[in-house]
Amino acid sequence: MTDRRALITGITGQDGLYLSELLLSKGYEVHGLIRGQNNPKEQLVREVVPEVQLHTGDLTDLSSLLRAMRNADPTEVYNLGAVSFVAYSWDNAFVTTDVTGNGVLNVLEAVRLHAGDDPSRIRFYQASSSEMFGKVQDVPQKETTLLWPRSPYGVSKVFGHYMTINYRESYGMHASSGILFNHESPRRGPEFVTRKVSRAVARISLGLQDTISMGNLDARRDWGFAGDYVEAMWRMLQQDEADDYVIATGQTHSIRDLLDAAFGHVGITDWQDRVVQDPRFMRPAEVDLLIGDASKAKEKLGWEPTVGFEELVAMMVEHDLEVERGRA
Repeated sequence: MTDRRALITGITGQDGLYLSELLLSKGYEVHGLIRGQNNPKEQLVREVVPEVQLHTGDLTDLSSLLRAMRNADPTEVYNLGAVSFVAYSWDNAFVTTDVTGNGVLNVLEAVRLHAGDDPSRIRFYQASSSEMFGKVQDVPQKETTLLWPRSPYGVSKVFGHYMTINYRESYGMHASSGILFNHESPRRGPEFVTRKVSRAVARISLGLQDTISMGNLDARRDWGFAGDYVEAMWRMLQQDEADDYVIATGQTHSIRDLLDAAFGHVGITDWQDRVVQDPRFMRPAEVDLLIGDASKAKEKLGWEPTVGFEELVAMMVEHDLEVERGRA
């Protein structure tokens, strides 16, 4: 049995899948937490990373987390699980808070209890979010920027972020947070704007639909590739000292830029008539501009993104073209 064992919550998401592949390539024994009976995404995990050992559990149930810790006996724990769709968090603030906020506390406590007399023997990673910056107080945003979340999701992430710091300072745990800016991939869920656009553009180019409904086209985000960002997660837990790091590309693009790149990839330069703005997709409190300063990660972790914005969008559109052609 290898002496490097990882337990990943949120393993069914894009980050969980990419991280599993990365850790397996490095010789880890990888365990994943699956929520709920007959989870529809379980089969996806078994197909993509069949070597991963799966355990049932829930971030809101401490006893199930303790059981997973006991069965996996991890040397590293990556808490990627969350109710992660920001728009959903206004409609379901209590559920979001319970899972995305209190869930972090439950995992930290499970790690602490399982670690016993040596709290630092299990290294812990918390998936913090650029949504914590919300009403941004610095441009670009860095680790010391004041947090001003603008959604229940963002507020929940702030709670989890500071709880991770508290456990590090209170118990001596090796607990790090990655403040990840928007990161996308062909594995991104279809409810997220990047994948929503890539799928719609693929379908429009193939004559399968006519238009796409969008919200605020002027919001700006710092978009990177999820496959790059999981490398940063792993590097954080290889450091002698735990710390918090912004992970970002340092470039910002608007939703209009996203539409330009996606439609441009299929040869459509004038997309105005194909995009309908719908008030239903406007946020009650918008985050207008996110752009990260990842210089600390570059200096201390040796991490830099490898996939640019145009390449990322092209990758996603190509994937969805292949999927839609396969359905035809």
